[in-house]
Amino acid sequence: MDLLTPGVGLIFWQAVVFLILILALSKMAWKPILNGLKQREETIQGSLDAADKARQQMVTMHADSEALLKEAREERDKILHEARDAANRLHSQAQVEARKNADKIIEDAKAVIQTEKNAALRDVKEQVAIFSLEVAEKLMRKNLSDDKAQRELTNRFVEELKLN
Repeated sequence: MDLLTPGVGLIFWQAVVFLILILALSKMAWKPILNGLKQREETIQGSLDAADKARQQMVTMHADSEALLKEAREERDKILHEARDAANRLHSQAQVEARKNADKIIEDAKAVIQTEKNAALRDVKEQVAIFSLEVAEKLMRKNLSDDKAQRELTNRFVEELKLN
């Protein structure tokens, strides 16, 4: 049984060696290990904070981008509406101007037609007057070719003059 029970001296020296080992480890190994763990913990916490901050920024950026997209859509719709209104106004103005131009052209054409009609009527009247004078002249020459016919015509004119 001696083999199973240790001696007091062995226990004492084992305790002394254990305490020296603990002191040596606490001075040399525990502080660097704890400092490394603390730095690692701080790095991990910093990374988690940065990730959380980045996530919040992403959420904010997403909301901002959605707002910008909505604003861009509204602006696009507004521009399209204004463009349609402008096109309609231009179309209406063009129609009004076309009607005015057409009416003016029609009025000008009517005036030209009336002028041409009046000129043609004047020409016809002149031609009729010329033909009438020529016919009258020929009739007068024929009827007044002798002296007796001339006297009868003169007497008749005189009598008509006296009656009036």
